[in-house]
Amino acid sequence: MSLKLLDPNVRKKTRENSLLGHKQKEPNFLHFTHCDFTAISCISISLRKSLTMEANNDIEDMEEEEEFGFSRNYFLAKELGSSGKKSTRKLSEINLVDEQELRAAASNIEPKHEKEVVALTNSYKSLYSKWVFELRCGFGLLMYGFGSKKALIEDFASTALTDYSVVVINGYLQAINIKQVVIALAEVLWDQLKSKRATSSGNLPKAQQPFNSQSMDDLLAFLNGSEAEDKDCFICVVIHNIDGPALRDSETQQYLAQIAACSCIRIVASIDHVNAPLLWDKKMVHTQFNWCWYHVPTFAPYKVEGMFFPLILAHGSTAQSAKTAAIVLQSLTPNAQSVFRVLAEYQLSHPDEEGMPINNLYTVCRERFLVSSQVTLNSHLTEFKDHELVKTRRHSDGQDCLYIPLMTEALEKLLMEINQ
Repeated sequence: MSLKLLDPNVRKKTRENSLLGHKQKEPNFLHFTHCDFTAISCISISLRKSLTMEANNDIEDMEEEEEFGFSRNYFLAKELGSSGKKSTRKLSEINLVDEQELRAAASNIEPKHEKEVVALTNSYKSLYSKWVFELRCGFGLLMYGFGSKKALIEDFASTALTDYSVVVINGYLQAINIKQVVIALAEVLWDQLKSKRATSSGNLPKAQQPFNSQSMDDLLAFLNGSEAEDKDCFICVVIHNIDGPALRDSETQQYLAQIAACSCIRIVASIDHVNAPLLWDKKMVHTQFNWCWYHVPTFAPYKVEGMFFPLILAHGSTAQSAKTAAIVLQSLTPNAQSVFRVLAEYQLSHPDEEGMPINNLYTVCRERFLVSSQVTLNSHLTEFKDHELVKTRRHSDGQDCLYIPLMTEALEKLLMEINQ
């Protein structure tokens, strides 16, 4: 099979020759076979592939160039940042307002949406009967959501739990003695058992050893003992902010979980910290606390709870200063902590003096084998000064004296912290 195509130029010349009367010649034709079309197709495909490969190579080159440019700019920025002048300003140089003045200004802020907040809190009253039923079934209630839940829980306890003894723990306080809490629970349970047996049979229970002298294990065993198996005889423990600063450590949470697991104890608690559930493991949540979770946002201000937290924009309190210094000391070596303890004890025992002379500090530390040379002591003092734990001032006789810029109360709390 062949295909004949007439060349246009040849066709034009043929027409001109016929008009001039010349003898017409057979026109020239371009002959293309099937093999020719196949070759043309192959050439076009290979050309397309080569163009595509070139385009891909160009894109890859551009990406590599962009990546290289980003890396180069990153290291250039690092070099410029490290070579620049660093700021010598410190956080302690900021002029902060007095805490009482700041709290007074905060108390003058007018609350907003008071009617809506009250209406929202009142809407949860329909759940009171359900909450009491779940407590009688052995569950604990955990309230979470934005806003203070103190008023809501106290209203629930005062209106729906009138038939039961209620013990309130304010977890938002800075310090709580968990053993005193357990002793108070044991005394309340003991009074219930005495009154119940006196009215039923007239026989009083056997005399108990004073609870103050008992260990935590004995107290927990009493709360979970066979004498308290009556389901109608239980104590409701209300814990505002079970994730509060004084209850946040793992040991206290373990004790609270053991208290909640006692047969005569029911827990009603609230949380406000976003990471509060991380305080408990699976056993504590499902077996000991046995929580029923309730989302009860109130949008009420944290007026009472906020009074016990140090304000960021105000001068730090004594407890906060001691805690901050304790955190810094924990990052230092044990020998450095011991050197600091020597200086703190000297300052507490000599309150009227301007500080401890460096030579005296070196002598005491050398006798206690805390330092081996003056160079070692100087390295510890440099660390203290860098962290602003220790400062130097000139004594009246010309010696350089070291002192800790903390009040006596804060220094005593700091010594208690580092001695634990």
